[in-house]
Amino acid sequence: MSVPGKRRNQNMGYFCAAANGGGGDDGETNHQPHHHCVIELHGGADSFHDGASVEISQHANSNNDYYSSAGHLSAAEMESLAALCDTFLPSVAPATAADRSTAVFFETSASAVGTPERVGEMIMERVRHPKKWLVRVSLWMLSTWYGTYILCGNESLSNHFPYFKRFSKVSQKKREQIALSWSLSYFFLLRMFFRTIKILCLLAFFTQVDEEMNNISWKAIDYPGSDPQFKPPSNLKEKDSKSREVDEEGDEEEEEAEELYGPLFKGIVNLQHQQQIQVAVGALRKFGFPVTLLSPTTKPPNPSMIIKCDAVVVGSGSGGGVVAGVLANAGYKVLVLEKGSYCARTNLSLLEGPAMEEMYQSSGLVATDNMNVLILAGSTVGGGSTVNWSASIKTPSHVTKEWSDEYELELFRSNLYKEAIDVVCKKMGVQSEIDNEGFNNAVLRKGCEELGGHAINIPRNSTSDHYCGWCCLGCRDGRKKGTAETWLVDLVRSGNGVILPGCEAIKIRQEKKHGRERKMAKGVAFEFWCGSAAKQMCLVESKVTIVACGALNTPPLLKRSGLRNPNIGKNLHLHPVTMAWGYFPAETDKSWPEKDKKSYEGGIMTAMCNIGPEPNQEPGYGGAVIQTPALHPGLFSILMPWVSGTNIKQRMCKFSRTAHVFVLARDKGSGTVKSPSSLSYKMDNVDEQNLQKGLEKALKILAAAGAVEIGTHHNKGRSINVKKVSYREYEKFVKEESSRPLKDLLTPICSAHQMGSCRMGSGAKDSVVNQRGETWEVEGLFIADSSVFPTALGVNPMVTVQAIAYCTAQSVLETLKRKRN
Repeated sequence: MSVPGKRRNQNMGYFCAAANGGGGDDGETNHQPHHHCVIELHGGADSFHDGASVEISQHANSNNDYYSSAGHLSAAEMESLAALCDTFLPSVAPATAADRSTAVFFETSASAVGTPERVGEMIMERVRHPKKWLVRVSLWMLSTWYGTYILCGNESLSNHFPYFKRFSKVSQKKREQIALSWSLSYFFLLRMFFRTIKILCLLAFFTQVDEEMNNISWKAIDYPGSDPQFKPPSNLKEKDSKSREVDEEGDEEEEEAEELYGPLFKGIVNLQHQQQIQVAVGALRKFGFPVTLLSPTTKPPNPSMIIKCDAVVVGSGSGGGVVAGVLANAGYKVLVLEKGSYCARTNLSLLEGPAMEEMYQSSGLVATDNMNVLILAGSTVGGGSTVNWSASIKTPSHVTKEWSDEYELELFRSNLYKEAIDVVCKKMGVQSEIDNEGFNNAVLRKGCEELGGHAINIPRNSTSDHYCGWCCLGCRDGRKKGTAETWLVDLVRSGNGVILPGCEAIKIRQEKKHGRERKMAKGVAFEFWCGSAAKQMCLVESKVTIVACGALNTPPLLKRSGLRNPNIGKNLHLHPVTMAWGYFPAETDKSWPEKDKKSYEGGIMTAMCNIGPEPNQEPGYGGAVIQTPALHPGLFSILMPWVSGTNIKQRMCKFSRTAHVFVLARDKGSGTVKSPSSLSYKMDNVDEQNLQKGLEKALKILAAAGAVEIGTHHNKGRSINVKKVSYREYEKFVKEESSRPLKDLLTPICSAHQMGSCRMGSGAKDSVVNQRGETWEVEGLFIADSSVFPTALGVNPMVTVQAIAYCTAQSVLETLKRKRN
């Protein structure tokens, strides 16, 4: 099975050699345990900084360091974890008519394929949740008879001596009853523990792969694993199997390199391989970046090199990518730092588990502090635009009106913003045509029509024939035009910019000049892993600094850098989502959707509707929208209700013909970013009502489209066979299931959009940046990501992020011109 937690190979760049390696993730996770302290830079580095020392506070959660120092769970904890995994996924008898693959799936327990060991590694090496210690305490308690009795109650008792048992010795039937009681428990912490273990166990089981890149369940649930249409070039394996170097004369043919590794290949400079540092330095110098490589005797915490540039951009997603491209095209030297790695087209695995480890923040294991909202955020070159679902919706006019009128931001009624919308949409090739609609979207469209309404075509940054359900794991052919296929290509082809993957900014450097009220941004300090050695640190000296780390990472960076604006990290909006599902069996050739269509195939988002009855209102009007998700087996399994080991396997066997539609609210409620892994969030009553209203419509859409069975993700796991009940029973079911509370940890709430945590405003009292995108506190420090949204947007944010970033880039250009003159 694949091993999580290893630092994986950062795909090679034009001037760097590839290194063979194992799995891994972004800069926040999957690395060796850190030793965190306050460090000061003196000596050699100071001579480059006017004699002033630079103090940098390392940034990690001390609780996580304490637990990760052991490196693995104890034997007692693993005993409890194995019993829990086998509770959720036991070996059960298959139906008599089951084929061989289905029989093997039912007969295989989680422990039989090493799932507990994988979950243990996930807990120790990838989970960074502030409540992780509660999981470990619970596992330890379950390894004792008295702890088991406290957590499980009378269900754990035996009729025979000894009457008290530890959890692993309780029968499978009773363990399932105990787990089900946790899921509906009056005690919040028990519901939290249930959700955590369920997520980790099911996600690990349905995404882990063996040496043949296969999973024991996939054939039974009618899933191919990687995209069967994806065929890497025949010479990729040969070229990737050995370490390659391209010297400064460019001996290798660039066309072949770009075909294999994508259009950014020439501009990717890796610092992760110690033997290639000199090559990387040479690459930076060739692109025109002055580099001072400090003495080999210089050891952390002192910097290993200093790089000078006009602008440093922290983050390469929809915000950072746009700013970097605009500045480079204008002739300025731009250095892009990306915490995640570069996943070239032909190096994509398109396997859910490995891709989540490689391309999502904390391997996709991010949640609010109370586990109520599960969060996905991209962490790779191109950021969220590399793994999003293609929706490219312009900022709704009712939102721009609100931002300009109520928040006094003239930018959003300016000609510049209108120009920005047009420019970014043209750059991405946004269009709304669909040649062949996928399973989920066809269901949504037909259901709307049967109810007397209609679905809106979603504009996408891909072609009309782009029929790919794997784009949430990276785009195999580059036809989805995220920043890695557009703005960052401009950066590289201009010859004025490079991208440094695997490099995490730890502090923004500032200096105070006599006679100025504000400090001035002077660059950043960043760190990276260098081979098997400890982390190394570098300094970037720049004229302007642009932070575009996303709404979860930008606030912590600003706080680490000493900014004190009380609005930093506040006003976090998440676009909370809840889902309904419908089962469409493929029993005959007359089945609809067509028998050969699968839930995981096709364009991820092509149709949408509002929750209200008004058919002609723009997207997002009315407080929520209804769209379709991308759910491969891992994410599907953690959202579907678990009521027994047998039931979850039966549900998974319906996976390929189970459609999902979701409701996304423009949330009035908000939260706070304390660190990238610690988030609080409180849903407003209005948000809950909008989600409930949308959930009612979603269930009716599924039934109207012809679903045999419909349900929600509530822990009770209720569903109804639409074809076998009366209309009154159906209406009663829909009303009851859609009106359930959504704040009680009984129904999973998801988020793929995070915004507002450094919002834009007309004054420092209630915002972090002005409408130029510049911080109120530090001159020359700009923010260009979704964190600057004044409120929640209400629709997919990619176009709005890029448009605001384009406007911010114009402000940065003005600043650079002033500095040049």
